[in-house]
Amino acid sequence: MTTKKIERRIKIKYRIRKKVFGTDERPRLSVFRSNKQIYAQVINDNEGKTIVAASSLGLEAMPKIQQAEKVGELIAKKAIEAGVTAVVFDRNGYLYHGRVKQLADAARKGGLNF
Repeated sequence: MTTKKIERRIKIKYRIRKKVFGTDERPRLSVFRSNKQIYAQVINDNEGKTIVAASSLGLEAMPKIQQAEKVGELIAKKAIEAGVTAVVFDRNGYLYHGRVKQLADAARKGGLNF
């Protein structure tokens, strides 16, 4: 019972995932965006393990753009503490605009290279 919009995003997601793969040197920074929250994970696809993760669940009430920026800063901080400096960005089928772009820019500003 999925809508055409969700089906379209899933098709784009699979097309992206054919090319984007996280390794030990450059893990994958995956973004999931729901209506109210935003989540980010740094994933090593060789082992199939999540290295670090961050979300907007514990943050105070603020506009969603600012939530995305805080999550980007948080994921960058956690990734650098875990020894990851370079990642491959996986937008997960979402347009590189709005909250996804804000998260990516904040992660870059926090010290991640992609």
